Formats: sequence, C-alpha cells, structure tokens
Amino acid sequence: MNFDRSKRLFEEGQKNLVGAVNSPVRAYKSVGGTPLFIKKAKGSKIIDVDNNQYIDLVLSYGPMILGHRPKKIEKSIVKALKNGYTFGATSAGEIELAKIICDAFPSMDKVRFVNSGTEAVLSALRLARAFTNKNKIIKFSGCYHGHTDALLVAAGSGLATLSLPGSSGVPKEAVQNTLIAEYNNIEKVKNHINKHDDIAAVILEPITGNMGVIVPSPEFISELRRITKEKGILIIADEVMTGFRSKFGGAQELIDLEADITCLGKVIGGGFPVGAYGARNEIMEMVAPLGDMYQAGTLSGNPIAMASGIATLKELKKQNPFDTFNKVAEKIETILKEAAKENNIALQVNRFGSMINPFFSKNRVVDFETAQTSDTEKFKTFFWSMIQNGVFLPPSQFEAWFLSTALSNKDLKIIEKAIYAAMQAIDQHHNS
Repeated sequence: MNFDRSKRLFEEGQKNLVGAVNSPVRAYKSVGGTPLFIKKAKGSKIIDVDNNQYIDLVLSYGPMILGHRPKKIEKSIVKALKNGYTFGATSAGEIELAKIICDAFPSMDKVRFVNSGTEAVLSALRLARAFTNKNKIIKFSGCYHGHTDALLVAAGSGLATLSLPGSSGVPKEAVQNTLIAEYNNIEKVKNHINKHDDIAAVILEPITGNMGVIVPSPEFISELRRITKEKGILIIADEVMTGFRSKFGGAQELIDLEADITCLGKVIGGGFPVGAYGARNEIMEMVAPLGDMYQAGTLSGNPIAMASGIATLKELKKQNPFDTFNKVAEKIETILKEAAKENNIALQVNRFGSMINPFFSKNRVVDFETAQTSDTEKFKTFFWSMIQNGVFLPPSQFEAWFLSTALSNKDLKIIEKAIYAAMQAIDQHHNS
C-alpha cells in the first residue's frame, strides 16, 4: 500500500494543528509510522486519502453501529438539514429521542442531552455530588471517562498508549476528591468506603473499552451494588461506549448492575456529537431548571444530531443484530486464537457483544495491571500488517474493536486472512 498523501498531510498538519491531530491516539504514537488520513466511508469500508480501502473495525470508536452512511439514516439527516442547522431552542426531536432512550433503560425516567461523553460524565459527577451532598468519587484504574480534570488520573486508553501517568495542567486540588480502586477488586473499593464517609459516587464502565475489553465478575458487581446501597453511594455507569452495543439498552442490565446515573454517547448520535446523562426522577429533578444543579449548553439537543440519533436507534431496534454480533465476535475470537496458536504467540481475547480485542499476553486480562502485561511491540507489528491487508484497527493495544451490521461474510474472510498474515508477521519478527 502507498501512504504518500497521508504522509504529506501529516507534515502539512504539523503547522496549524497540535501534532497534526485533534485527539492524541490518532497520532499513532504507540504503533509508529504515519497516521492515516481518511477521505470517506461507506458501509463496512473506510477509504484513506491514498485511496486504500479497509474494513473498518474502529467505526469512529463505536457510533457507526449500522456501518457508514446507511441510506435510512442519511435520508433523515438530509431532511433535518433542510429545516435548519441549530436553533438554540428546544425542538420536538429531543423529546422523541429522550423517550426512546428512557424506554430502553429501566433506570432512567429523565435524560439530559449534551454534546459529548466527557460532558455527560462531568455533569453526572456534579449531579451525584448535588444529590448526595458529598464530594468524593471512586474511579477504577484504566477506566477512561473523558478529559474532565477530576477523572484524568489512572485513566486508560490514550494515557496508557502515551505512557502518561496523568496530565499536566490538572492541579492536585482537582483530583484530591478522586479515589482510585482496581477494576474487579471489591476489597479496594471497601477500603475506600471504610476510610471515607463523604463518597458521593462510584463511576465505572460496565464493560471496559479503554484498557481493552474487560468484563467484570458477577461477584464484583453484586457486592459493589450491595455496599454502595448500604452506604448511600450512587453508582454512575459510563455507557458512552457500551450503550446499545450489546443489547437495545445498556450493558448494565446484562451484568445485573443497577446504576443510579447512566452516561451515554456514541451510538445515540449515529455519528454526530451527542452525549447524555439520565437517572430516575428524584435524581434528575436536581438539574436546572427543576433544581439547583446547573448545567447548560447552546448546542445541546442539536436538531441534526437528534434526527440522526432517532433514525439510528429506530433502525437498530428493527434490525436487532445483537445475537449476530455475538456470533461474529465469537468467530473472530476463534480465528485470533487459532492463528496465534499456529504461530506460537501468547494471546488472550476478551469480548462482549459487539466489542472485542486481543491482548498479546500470556496472562488472563481482568484489570488494568494485567492489561499492561501485553506485548505492545507485537501489537505494532500486528497493527501494521492488518492495515497492509485491508483491515482498519484502533492504533492502540488498549482500545476495543467494534463490529457493525454492515459486515459481510466476504468482509469476515478478508479479516480472517489478514489475522493469519499478521500473526505470521509477528512470528517472523519476534519469535525468530
């Protein structure tokens, strides 16, 4: 494959963009080489500026669950565009999308739309503190909840990719009320709860996606819910990635987690910038204009984003692809494991619903510490071989892959061929 145009754009972008990107993982620091610049996408395929075509397993990190530019969604967006781009006032689409979401989440009576997952999370934290009149938050190492100051400690994904412990510009005062626990380790949570009587909430990804896909144990979830209820501590489920990806609703239901506040994003905008947070009435009625927890946004509930979200969720409910997603993910897991075994490569594969990823490690991956035992040098080789063989992956060992309904049997055969080639490349470069 030729990447000349991407290389030229990367050099050109250095002048006026920070690192020629607008989100750090796009810089390909963890895999080396030049980032790919994308020109267009359709269905299961994404095409770069050098006209190289790939099967897309990034899907903008999740929202393109129906594939790129499905006809029904595009038609709804075009229709909405003809009525105007933004009003700074309420429109009927906000009510319709809110009803779809609340009907899909038993724990939600009301929802507030915002513009990103980060915005949803920072609002949920403020709401939890307002409702409980407490200040401290427990988060789990390796879980990433956006770049809000209070949670930009022991985060996964981008920070793990760049080997950064936190972020410059975050004062210690901003994180003094943030307590760090280990995912799947209830004793660490209990230690914090026993030491502090002012914990407002525990925030977690029901299924992690930012240190790779990790599923919590049933015992961890049940004990977490029991002890938080006992102490009057809220649970915030960050379903920005997982919402509508394993069922029509939240992953929290599938793991028997009763969340108090849920954060959403990605899929509910169908590719447009949308986030949301929701909860039962007694919590959400703390939010202005009903209560004194203030949060606002001129572009929140943008009519184009609402139209895209409504059309996406209606079509997703109609297609009901979740059993198929499980079967496809299982097939990809089998291919990964067999190809790794054939080439004598230590590999773990974690998956949940339409999220999957391999870890180049001999250790079972259950938390951030075990995720970090992965051989990132092997992942580099794997990543670029997959690219060369026409499969577009997240440029990080610590990011989930995503499936879409647009994947065909032909696509799966290309993915299978690419995986075997990538494992052979690892064997040649690292096992010899």
